[in-house]
Amino acid sequence: MCGRYASARGKQELLEEFQVELDGAADEELGPDYNVAPTKPVYAVMSRVPKSAPGDRPIRQLRVVRWGLVPAWAKDPSIGSKMINARVETVAEKPAYRKAFAERRCLIPADGYYEWAVLDEKDAKGKPKKQPYFVRPADGGVMAMAGLYEFWRDRGRADDDPLSWLVTCTIITTDAVDEAGRVHDRMPMLIERDRWGEWLDPGVPDAKGFLISAGSTGLEIHPVSTAVNSVRNNSPELVEPLKEG
Repeated sequence: MCGRYASARGKQELLEEFQVELDGAADEELGPDYNVAPTKPVYAVMSRVPKSAPGDRPIRQLRVVRWGLVPAWAKDPSIGSKMINARVETVAEKPAYRKAFAERRCLIPADGYYEWAVLDEKDAKGKPKKQPYFVRPADGGVMAMAGLYEFWRDRGRADDDPLSWLVTCTIITTDAVDEAGRVHDRMPMLIERDRWGEWLDPGVPDAKGFLISAGSTGLEIHPVSTAVNSVRNNSPELVEPLKEG
């Protein structure tokens, strides 16, 4: 966890919801995605000082990044597929996440996320069957998942090549609470609305206070179709409650 989630809100809605000051994805707009998988481009909300005004205050912005964090020291970006999650218990100490946790925290908007419960039944190959569930805020609001972002430079490209920089992210996970805990013992760490500003502020280097009570309540969960198992499937039906029979 978290290995799949849904993000169907449009960019304009996210700009308003998160009170974004700068559209850092002006030339990019992602379509509704009901089956977001690792290495896909996703929206991330972050606060950064604009390059055009060094020394100025951080500006809250929306950017498109790739899911799967690639540390600055990585030799190639393939490591990102293995770093989609960072455990809350070790995120402040592990070398791959430590600097990003201190300086590059972000929020990953979502409508909800998927988790799989292991059943007592077995399939034709003798492996335990798994039932997918969709976890979302009971009030239908946006889910602000705590994340970290990082910049990776492709040394094989020229400095002025726009493709020489890759921006990636990871989602922080914590112990599952509320209804989510019935399916799996881990879940995304969620940041409450009144703490968004503090979490995003790069001027707050010690954010360990967020790690003490990193859970969230007010979630609801329901079983969904196994169609979500395939990343090729992507439609609103994936998040709908499974019909009896």
